Amino acid sequence: MKIASYNVNGIRAAINKGFIDWLTAANPDVICLQEIKANKEQLDLSLFEEAGYPYHYWFSAQKKGYSGVAILSKTEPNHVEYGTGIDSMDFEGRNLRVDFDKVSIMSLYLPSGTNDARLQHKFDYMDMFLEYISKLRQTVPNLVVCGDYNICHEPIDIHNPKMKGVSGYLPEEREWLSDFINSGMIDSFRYLHPEMQKYSWWSYRANARANNKGWRLDYAMVSQPLQENISRSVILNEVVHSDHCPIMVELEHI
Repeated sequence: MKIASYNVNGIRAAINKGFIDWLTAANPDVICLQEIKANKEQLDLSLFEEAGYPYHYWFSAQKKGYSGVAILSKTEPNHVEYGTGIDSMDFEGRNLRVDFDKVSIMSLYLPSGTNDARLQHKFDYMDMFLEYISKLRQTVPNLVVCGDYNICHEPIDIHNPKMKGVSGYLPEEREWLSDFINSGMIDSFRYLHPEMQKYSWWSYRANARANNKGWRLDYAMVSQPLQENISRSVILNEVVHSDHCPIMVELEHI
């Protein structure tokens, strides 16, 4: 199974930049989208269906044009779970899960800490999410959590590891991501590429992408029971519909 994840920074804008052609060529079995910034009523859903994804699920934020996640799939899942059931997490449309026979896949969009209030919201969200995932894995052990975590984990994951005091690379955020991994999740890209330095997000400022001054914020986290199934994990940094690029993980025998 080939699973992609992409923070599109507005699905309508990405479509205008050629997203559908890329999706058809990349041909994942499932793609998790983040920051869709739209309700499904605002989209021509036939575009996704004609690209080979008749099953598409949308979980938008209550606030128009903000946040939101989606999952497109070639095959119909057994179950779709919208949100977590925790109101303070769900009103911004940040979690969507599809369950198949052998694996469950979640699209996650973790908040960014753009100011003090949002940083506190991010920390609260992270604490609740870690607890939620730990409980979920008791009944859904074969889990892939793809998405924009808005955190660089290690110095290798950021172009300037000496950066201090900036959300996304705060010690508390990085420690939380370590705790998340240590709870039984595998960073599939780092698992297969322990020393490769690649990024998945670049600021629009100061020509950051052309100079490759990036951050690795997007992860395909795979639960430990699926460790032996991980055959490939890549960052597709040549794809340019967004300030992020897509990532992809492939699981064998799923």
